[in-house]
Amino acid sequence: MLDQNQSKTAVITTGLNGLIGSKLATDFGMTYDFTNLDITHPTQPTDITQYDQVATRLEALPAASQVIHFAAYTDVTGAWNQRENKTGLAYQVNVEGTKNLIKACQATGKSLIHISTAFVFNGENAQSYVESDPVSPIEWYGQTKAWAEAAVQTAEIPWTILRIDMPFRSEAFPKLDFAHKIIKGMVTGELHPQFTDHYVGPTFIDDFVKVIDFMLRTHTTGLFHASSGEKWSDFEFAKMLNLALKLNFEVKPGDLTSYLASLERPYQKNTSLNCERLKKILDFELKTVEQAVSEIKQPWLIN
Repeated sequence: MLDQNQSKTAVITTGLNGLIGSKLATDFGMTYDFTNLDITHPTQPTDITQYDQVATRLEALPAASQVIHFAAYTDVTGAWNQRENKTGLAYQVNVEGTKNLIKACQATGKSLIHISTAFVFNGENAQSYVESDPVSPIEWYGQTKAWAEAAVQTAEIPWTILRIDMPFRSEAFPKLDFAHKIIKGMVTGELHPQFTDHYVGPTFIDDFVKVIDFMLRTHTTGLFHASSGEKWSDFEFAKMLNLALKLNFEVKPGDLTSYLASLERPYQKNTSLNCERLKKILDFELKTVEQAVSEIKQPWLIN
């Protein structure tokens, strides 16, 4: 009888303990044998900003031919405060960390799946962005992720880039996601007015990890938008959450244009993504945003 562990496919990851990576580990832990590169690991700490550490870990894992790169500095305001500083954590993790993974993958013959963001765009499109739209970041987080993408796209390895926007999952995570931040605001009665003129493309993490599984098992390469493929204003999304989860909160409309007048950091008006290219190749159907929201668990209603 085949040992269960021997039937698993070895995969190397970064950021497996985060919002998205932890969901992949939970949902596909019986399919893949994940080894996570983590600076906090008790016996083999790995700082992805240090090439020698990354190379040593990848060389020690010859059975794993694929690497998934989740780890990123994602605090957009924090990144803005580091703008133009290439010694800052945002640049070091997002750019240098990615370059180190690429170099180590090249040296060990591994492929790379890189998780990116709609923030590589300027947000001025009226329609949802397609893969062929030119990147044009307007703040430091988006710029660092655009540089990381450029490094991946010129790498001499099999690579895949998956862009997402405003991720949320069915159950709450210690770091609240897009939907759960709004839910918390409604439950506590502290939700501020929601923009009617700001548009996003919510990504259902429960579906997105299935997309990652598809890429792993089919070895599909290239650039893909991997959100829901829908476009929602903050206001309409919050109203839909309120209705679907029966929170009985009065969602009030807000105005991004007015908010921007008091904000130093640039703010994209539209980060929704067109996902038709991805949907054409998937062997399963992505849930609609409304279907995804219906799966959100409601611990705040439990006595």
